[in-house]
Amino acid sequence: MRFLAIIFCFFFLAFADTNSTSKLDDVIAINQQISRIDAHLKGNAWITRYANYNTYHQIQNELEENENNLKKAQNSSKRAEISKQIKTLKEQLVLLKEYENTPFLNLLTAPEIGHAPKILNPIALVSGFSYIKKINSDLADYKKHLDELEVLTSKLEEKEILLENLVSLDKSKMQKLSELRQQISDFKSACVIADTTLNVFEKKVDESVIIAKSEIKNQFISMVNIAILIFIVIAFSFFFKFVAKRTISDDERFYMVNKFINFINISLIIIILLFAYIENVSYLVTVLGFASAGLAIAMKDMFMSMLGWMVITTGGTFHVGDRVKVNRGGITHVGDIIDISLLRMTLFEDVTLGSYLSKDHRAGRILFIPNHYIFTELISNYSHYGMKTVWDGIDIFISFDSNHKKASYIAKSIARKYSKGYTDIAKRQMNKLRSQYSIKNSNVEPRVFTFFESYGICISLWYMANSHAPMALRSTISSELIEAFNKADDIRIAYPTQTIYTARKILPKAHCESDNSYE
Repeated sequence: MRFLAIIFCFFFLAFADTNSTSKLDDVIAINQQISRIDAHLKGNAWITRYANYNTYHQIQNELEENENNLKKAQNSSKRAEISKQIKTLKEQLVLLKEYENTPFLNLLTAPEIGHAPKILNPIALVSGFSYIKKINSDLADYKKHLDELEVLTSKLEEKEILLENLVSLDKSKMQKLSELRQQISDFKSACVIADTTLNVFEKKVDESVIIAKSEIKNQFISMVNIAILIFIVIAFSFFFKFVAKRTISDDERFYMVNKFINFINISLIIIILLFAYIENVSYLVTVLGFASAGLAIAMKDMFMSMLGWMVITTGGTFHVGDRVKVNRGGITHVGDIIDISLLRMTLFEDVTLGSYLSKDHRAGRILFIPNHYIFTELISNYSHYGMKTVWDGIDIFISFDSNHKKASYIAKSIARKYSKGYTDIAKRQMNKLRSQYSIKNSNVEPRVFTFFESYGICISLWYMANSHAPMALRSTISSELIEAFNKADDIRIAYPTQTIYTARKILPKAHCESDNSYE
C-alpha cells in the first residue's frame, strides 16, 4: 500500500507540474497578444486624450488627498512639502483643464462649414470651387477620424476578451479588466455621439454644396448672357465698319470713323461689365461724383485732352493725314497727322520753310501734340475739308530803276505756268468749301503785288501749291524767276551792297562813308 501511495504521489506531482507549465505558456501568449494591441494603439489621438482625461482626474484626486493631509499635518516642514506638492498639482490641472468634463469634446466637434460664398463675378468662381473642395475634404477627414474611433473600440473589445481569459488564469488582472471595461464604455458612448454628429455634419455639407453649386450655375448663366451681349456689340461694330468701308472713300475719314467705332465698342463693353459685376452702381456713381472735383484738378490736362478728342472726332476739325502747323512757345512745327488717340495727336514733321529757317535745320521728327492744345494754342490746318492746296508766296526785290511792270508780268506768267494744276484743284475744292463756310473771295488765280520798300521794289508773288509739298514748287518758281529776271536788260535784282567813297587828297584823317542799299 505504501508503494502504491508513493507511485500515486509521483504521478500527481508530475501532472501538476505539467499543468503549471501549460498555464504559464497561456499567460505569456495572452500578454504578447495584449502587447501587440497596445503597440498598435500607441500614439492614437483618442487613446492619448482619454489618457489625459484619466490623468486629470487622478491629479485631482491626488490634490484632494494632499489637501486633506495638509489639514492633518502638524510638522511645519511636512506642511511645506505638502504645500509645494499641492502647488505643482494645481499647475498641472491648469494645463489639463480642457479634459475636466469630457475627454473627446474637441475630437467629436465637427469642423466649421461657414456660409457658402456669394459668387458675383467670374473671379469668385475660384472661391466657390475652393469652398466645395474644402468642405468635402473636411467631411472626408472627419469620417476618417471617426472610423479610427470604431477601429479603436473593436481593438479594445479584443483586448477585453484577452484580459478575461487572462483573469481566469491570473486573478490579479481583475482591476485592469475593470478599468478596460470602463474605458470601452466611454468609447462606445463617444461612438454614439460621433454617429449623431456625423449625420448632422453630412446634411450641413450637402446643403452648403447645393447652395455653392447653385451660385456657380447662376454665375455661368450670367457669364453666357454677358458673352452673348458682348458678341452682339462686337458684331454691330464690325457691321458698321463694313458699311463705313463701303460708303467712305477717303482713307483718312475712314480711319477716324474706324477709331470712333472702336471707342464706342470698348465703352459699351466696359459699361456692360460694370453694370453686370458691380452690385451698387449708384454707390460707384456717388463716389466718382465726390472724387470728380479732385480728379478734375489733378488730371486737368488729361480730361481736357479727352474732351479735345471728342471735339476732334465729332467736329471733324482734324483728320489723320491733314497737314497742320502748331505754334507753341514761339516755336512752329509743320507736319502731317499720322494718328489721333484719346490723349494726343501724333505729328510727323516734314521739310518746310520753317525747318529751313530754323536754327537746327532739321525735320522728320515725331511730335506728340496733346489734344487740349486745340483749346489753348493756334493749330492751323492746311488740308481741312479736303483742301489739297495752300497759298504760297515769294518776295523778290528789284532796283528802283527796274521795269517793275514787266517784272510783275513775268512773275505772274511763271506762276500761272507751274501752278496751273494746283489752281484747277483749288477751284474745285473751293466750291465745296463755299457750301460749308461763308467765303467772300474765292479767287485762286496767281496774284502779284508791287510794294515800295526802303531799298527797292518788292514783287510779291502768290500762287497755289500742294499743301503737303510747297517747297518743291517754290524752288522751281524761284529758279525760273531768277533766270527770267537775269535775261531782261531793264530788270535788276536788288540785294544788300556797300559803297565806299575814298578822297583823292591825303587828309589828316581818313574819311569814308558807307550805306546799305539794294542795287
